[in-house]
Amino acid sequence: MSETADLLRLTQWLSPAFPVSAYAYSHGLEAEIVAGHVTDGASVQAWIDGVLRAGAGRTDAILMAAAMAPGADLEELGDLARALAGSAERWEETRDQGAALAATLEELDVGDGVARAYPVVLGAAVRGMDIAPEVVAALFLQGFAGNLVSVAVRFVPLGQAEGQRILAALQPVVAGCAAEAATCGLDGIGQSAFGADLAAMEHEGLEVRIFRT
Repeated sequence: MSETADLLRLTQWLSPAFPVSAYAYSHGLEAEIVAGHVTDGASVQAWIDGVLRAGAGRTDAILMAAAMAPGADLEELGDLARALAGSAERWEETRDQGAALAATLEELDVGDGVARAYPVVLGAAVRGMDIAPEVVAALFLQGFAGNLVSVAVRFVPLGQAEGQRILAALQPVVAGCAAEAATCGLDGIGQSAFGADLAAMEHEGLEVRIFRT
């Protein structure tokens, strides 16, 4: 396939319309909003920035890039993704979205249908495409950030225009994280967004929850 055709396929898979139910997960952001730690556009942007640079955004992009490599051990990468999940909800988020992605891609004659962590399934699916790992990682992270902005727009709440301003402001962060993820390898993996991990744990105990995580 041509590069354009491959890009169209990838953007379809990363679209909010693709049935992985990304809209149902807040990655712990709902708990931060309830606690009053995230209250406006500036704090939303700072929180997402931190998750991209030092949390699951960076980690998942590295896992995805590793899964793109020919001969990558997908089972081992799936186990690593589980070990890096900082909470039960975080594992549920990546596991369930990965299972939905694998099942839908199998219906499209892509992949083996095996449920693994979301970035591992995605990386394996794009293996062999005529798209640089850095570009795949950037589109993946843009989708991740866009989903979190959507959570904030609905629940803080923020205006739609402010949400788009936040997403635009995060684009240099997305690009930088994607470039690093594409080249650092598994030796560079790690995360230190402890606040986001704690928020995911706190979310489990919320009496009223709109989002699954």
